[in-house]
Amino acid sequence: MTKTSGGKAQVPDGTVTVSVADGVGTIEFAHPKGNSLPAQLLELLAREITAVGKNPDARVIVLRSGGTGAFCAGASFDEFTALADAAAGKEFFLGFSRVIMAMVRAPKLVLTRVHGKAAGGAIGVIAASDYSIAVRDASVKLSELQVGIGPFVVGVAIERKLGLAPFQALGVHADWHDAAWCERHGLYSMLCDDTAALDAAVAQHAKRLAASNPEAMREMKRIYWEGSERWEAVMDERAAMSGRMVLSDFTRDALAKFRAR
Repeated sequence: MTKTSGGKAQVPDGTVTVSVADGVGTIEFAHPKGNSLPAQLLELLAREITAVGKNPDARVIVLRSGGTGAFCAGASFDEFTALADAAAGKEFFLGFSRVIMAMVRAPKLVLTRVHGKAAGGAIGVIAASDYSIAVRDASVKLSELQVGIGPFVVGVAIERKLGLAPFQALGVHADWHDAAWCERHGLYSMLCDDTAALDAAVAQHAKRLAASNPEAMREMKRIYWEGSERWEAVMDERAAMSGRMVLSDFTRDALAKFRAR
């Protein structure tokens, strides 16, 4: 892994690119398999979010993914199916916890650009944003139940953002929910007709925030995420739960069937 903050950092098959200009710190992650997030890429993304949060030249953070396909397919399915023991399973599921906590703890507002579909853990990342802008075909699916587990770790952020009932709807009805549903329940702050309009809206909002009072935004952020102090302990416990569950015969069978589709 390239140890870099600013420019491009790379892990096998994936990258995180960071740039800071005019008060806006932009972090872009990319992976050839639907912008999925393997463990090393999650680690790198969490580290770069933390670094940009500390950079005095960045007054707002824009999080985005590469390409024109999916925003993010969630966790790496290849890694998910290769887990061999409970400890490795727990560490795997803690990857999204670290990204979520880096976003929540960053002393700057995080604006997320969603240009396509999002699945699984990606919804937790969007939920950890302070503001999110998406295109109208950016549907989401909380797919964990389909592979024999549940949205235990990322559910902490999703429930906080959407409320219990919409979180239950996503988790129990583990199928696609359209962007209008996401906006109605607060996952998306704003919808745009296409990527051109999306980019214009992201640029406009980022510019406005970069010109705003940093102290005011820092205090707003603290208020927005008040009560998240215990999240790490909760997600640690839930990651251990997922790490055990993924090794069960039921989950192994569900994974095999899902992969055979």
